[in-house]
Amino acid sequence: MKDFRFVPLPFRRYAEEDMLARARSFYEEVDRRRSVRHFSAEDVPDEVLDACIHAAGTAPSGAHRQPWTFAVVRDPDVKRKIRIAAEAEEKETYEHRLTDEWREALEPLGTDWRKPFLETAPALIVVFRQTYGVEEQRRKTNYYTQESVGIATGFLLAALHHAGLATLTHTPSPMGFLGEILDRPENERAYVLIPVGYPAEGCEVPDLVRKPLDEIRVVI
Repeated sequence: MKDFRFVPLPFRRYAEEDMLARARSFYEEVDRRRSVRHFSAEDVPDEVLDACIHAAGTAPSGAHRQPWTFAVVRDPDVKRKIRIAAEAEEKETYEHRLTDEWREALEPLGTDWRKPFLETAPALIVVFRQTYGVEEQRRKTNYYTQESVGIATGFLLAALHHAGLATLTHTPSPMGFLGEILDRPENERAYVLIPVGYPAEGCEVPDLVRKPLDEIRVVI
């Protein structure tokens, strides 16, 4: 195994007032992000999606294995196949797998097993977790893959929102059909399915209230 070459850190330090302004500005921007289930069919630029995925790829990962693959799906026939398979799993979930407590929690959101956004959204990004790597035809252990891919997904959602696009995190369970439809290798497992696009005209979202800082932060 090759040792990493160490280089000077290109760290940029800000005055405290600038730090606070930047932190508050970022909060105000991400606080506007909402999960969207009603998309316009209007296309989105490939270059924008690529730049956002490039940003996601800067996320930290266990032992720098970068155990992620981002599959961008635009083909209408493939999106149709994904919708059919996802709705089959979701229908089974809503009719047989949900507990009463889970069903009660979802009821105010008005969701059901029907997922038309999987066809309407101009692009789907399927994030895959590489359970192990392959290098020179040899299997290579990946570390902390769940955590690493989770962080990268967060970067991706923030980047897409920052670029002016709407998203939804969709996790039909089980998701094995995504690897089959997209012909992904054995070492990849679907992590999350993200429809991406512009909100449909007149799109509405639930009037949610996020927990205040004092409920999510403790100081030790």
